[in-house]
Amino acid sequence: MFLGALILFDLGSLIIVLTPLKLQSFGFAIMMLGRILEAFAVGILFPSYQTVLLTITPPAKRGSTMGLAGLVMGSALACGPIISGLILKFFKWQSLFVVFISLISLVIILAASGFIKDVMPRHPSKLDWYSVFFSLGLIGLVYVFNSLAKGTGNLKVNLGLLVVSLVLLALFVYRQLQATSPLLDLRVLKSFNYDLALLLTACSYIALIVVTIIFPLYYQGVLRVSPFISGLALVPGAVFLSLLNFLAGKLADHLGFKPTILIGLIMISGGWYLTSNLLSFQSLTLMIICAAIIEGGNAFVMMPAITLGSNFLSPKLVSHGTAVITTVRQVLGSAGVALATIILTQVSDHQQLLGLTHLAATLTAFSYVCYTMLVLELCGLGLALFIKSK
Repeated sequence: MFLGALILFDLGSLIIVLTPLKLQSFGFAIMMLGRILEAFAVGILFPSYQTVLLTITPPAKRGSTMGLAGLVMGSALACGPIISGLILKFFKWQSLFVVFISLISLVIILAASGFIKDVMPRHPSKLDWYSVFFSLGLIGLVYVFNSLAKGTGNLKVNLGLLVVSLVLLALFVYRQLQATSPLLDLRVLKSFNYDLALLLTACSYIALIVVTIIFPLYYQGVLRVSPFISGLALVPGAVFLSLLNFLAGKLADHLGFKPTILIGLIMISGGWYLTSNLLSFQSLTLMIICAAIIEGGNAFVMMPAITLGSNFLSPKLVSHGTAVITTVRQVLGSAGVALATIILTQVSDHQQLLGLTHLAATLTAFSYVCYTMLVLELCGLGLALFIKSK
């Protein structure tokens, strides 16, 4: 599966690089196919690496192991904008995908040569195509949230798609509960601590993804900096997140998951509170510090919560547990961005109708987003108090 996912990603990248731009709309469709293949590959790899790490690591050391994984992922977030910016400045945009192809091809060679060994036990299974079809409801749901966030698409069409998506999801859940070999075993939701971990991961991810979307809008719309500078302004927070991940993992192993997660949620809540009060200063430095506090708090919640939830599952359910968390947080992350963007747009428009200047209305709208995120994270903080040690 690992090797197949890597090949799929390479194939998608190759399609993008080789597609002639002169094909225009048809060429765009082909490149979208390449991106879809890349997305499929990442969708396989992302929960899989977590499952492997959680399976091969003793429970007492899982916090440190997942913290190290978070350090690597955070480093990618920190270095990605800088590396891609440099590549795009000196080379054509296709060069970015050539870099991906080169790195992935190297990993494929290492995997095929036996350098990377299979450590997971194999079980015979059959793909349930009905479940695959019903799972399209998730794609529809994410699409609707993204459309609402961007303010695009016909409202009636979006509502219709939302209803169809919810029906498909209901059928998907029913199918999983009835099947002897479900595509996604929802029995993981019977664990109280796992359910808490799922919700806390979602709270953390929403905060992280909203920061990466809303803060650049503030930088460009209020501070009037260039898109390049607004992108670079996200790097310090990503670096802080990356460095704290390993510390958070160690802390979870020695201090426990509940105190670690509480620290993270206090940081995230405090970061949003500070942001709401410092918006009017219109300072790039202050906003970078606020973003770093929020993202740093994420390090104490995301991976520790995933590890906490997995510790309360049987070995056979760990893979399903990581898949459920990855799926739910992606959907709720899209919903969070949609909500934040709608608040930003609607409040700004309403305040301008009341007579406020564009700048004052925009600052008010951003403060409403911060208050909304603060309430969400305080709810997460309350949920974290119910985490059970055993």
